[in-house]
Amino acid sequence: MFAGLHIQNKMIDKIEQKLIESALRVVKDGEGCLFVIKQADFNYEPLIANDLAEPFSIFEDFYQKRLDILAKIDGAVLINTKGDLIAYGIKINETRAFNGYGTRHSAAYSASLKGNISILGSQENKKVRIFKNGHIVMQIDALEKGIEQKTSQVVNILESVGAGTLGTIAAGFIMPLGISLLPGIIVFGSSHFIFKYLLQYNAKYN
Repeated sequence: MFAGLHIQNKMIDKIEQKLIESALRVVKDGEGCLFVIKQADFNYEPLIANDLAEPFSIFEDFYQKRLDILAKIDGAVLINTKGDLIAYGIKINETRAFNGYGTRHSAAYSASLKGNISILGSQENKKVRIFKNGHIVMQIDALEKGIEQKTSQVVNILESVGAGTLGTIAAGFIMPLGISLLPGIIVFGSSHFIFKYLLQYNAKYN
């Protein structure tokens, strides 16, 4: 049981890394995007007919540009827990407002409430934000020099952010202070998580 859960978590880590990399490219192109890693059912519908591309694995290098192009279409891109693109240009229904932000943030927030992971690229401020369980857990500055080479470290940090440590950025807040563990990357979580992570980081790199 625990071995299966570990394998599943590692797959989610790999999916997150691929989607963060795509979101960074999209934002640098001056566009916005929203990816949702579907781990639980939620209410959505297509905004457009999904006839531009057949489902494909995001791990295939051949499809990298196609993923970026589909991400730029209005609506969200839906990825399953195997890393397959299963829908794009979708509208997330029954969204709740995420105060201080627009419809894309509200959609990302609402999808994450159901137990899914949302990865949002903001066209306006060039930030990539990761939502888990109704909270923003991380913000990445797409304009930070060399940020593309840090995505594996980003995912390691995300893996350390357990659901039990979250609770600082919910829908009623604009953007409280977080901590920058790496240049261009801000983590939002409890002081317990931050202290634990810093101890692990210090032990590993010092």
